[in-house]
Amino acid sequence: MLVTPLLCACVAAFAPAGTAAAQPAWQQDSDARAPRRQAAPPLSVREIERRVVPRLPGAQYLGFDYDPASEVYTLKFLRNGSVIWVDVDARSGNIVRKSGS
Repeated sequence: MLVTPLLCACVAAFAPAGTAAAQPAWQQDSDARAPRRQAAPPLSVREIERRVVPRLPGAQYLGFDYDPASEVYTLKFLRNGSVIWVDVDARSGNIVRKSGS
């Protein structure tokens, strides 16, 4: 007889609260990014290179870096002794910033 109320109390104590305020901050951030992660995966670096390298004629392509948090590829080029950094959105393949000359 005492087992059923005790079992219900235990289940209620460990059940999720159901509100974002009851979740730890790190979990709220993770939940906020969840829909984006469920979208199509980012483009491969080979696809990004195929789209961007031809747009910098006369520049030597040196390599890339990828930031998974911002989903941005940074491609590095060298032209006439100047370094050119090109930031590319990993999902769309669009250039979002270019620095250097």
